[in-house]
Amino acid sequence: MKQEAVFHFHIQITARELWGFSMYHSNKGYLGIFNLLFTLAALWLLVTKWGNFTIPYRLLLIVCALMFTVWQPFLLYLKARKQAKGKMVKEPMEMTLSKNGFVIEQNGEKQEILWEQVGSVEHMKGQLIIYMSRIRAYLIPDRAIGDQKEAFFVLLREVIPKERRKRV
Repeated sequence: MKQEAVFHFHIQITARELWGFSMYHSNKGYLGIFNLLFTLAALWLLVTKWGNFTIPYRLLLIVCALMFTVWQPFLLYLKARKQAKGKMVKEPMEMTLSKNGFVIEQNGEKQEILWEQVGSVEHMKGQLIIYMSRIRAYLIPDRAIGDQKEAFFVLLREVIPKERRKRV
């Protein structure tokens, strides 16, 4: 693929960015609604029925209230921190994007990808996600994009159909 370079990004993913990505995916859609309703129900029962419950039942409700607000984020952070130390994330990546597609270089290896091969593109707080499939994606932190963000989003709007992009 002939690449006419339009944008070039040096990408170094941090544990915090991986954690944000994991939190986003574990709390979006119906699962996020369930997590919220479950937590609110546990809190409501704790506040309104505290005196009616035995100590073990109170402890169970406290655990339920903390499950999606404290425990899950903590576990996801531990997982992200472990991932960030892995070879594929720890090594910096160079990404060159053009109207044809993009090239990724990491550890002396090079991969060329056409925009037609991209499943979807989504911007969330702090990063852009280029999904290749449901389980494979490239993260581009906003800090790597820098002041080129608006021009880069214009390119994405040109090459990715509207139904395959979100908040771009």
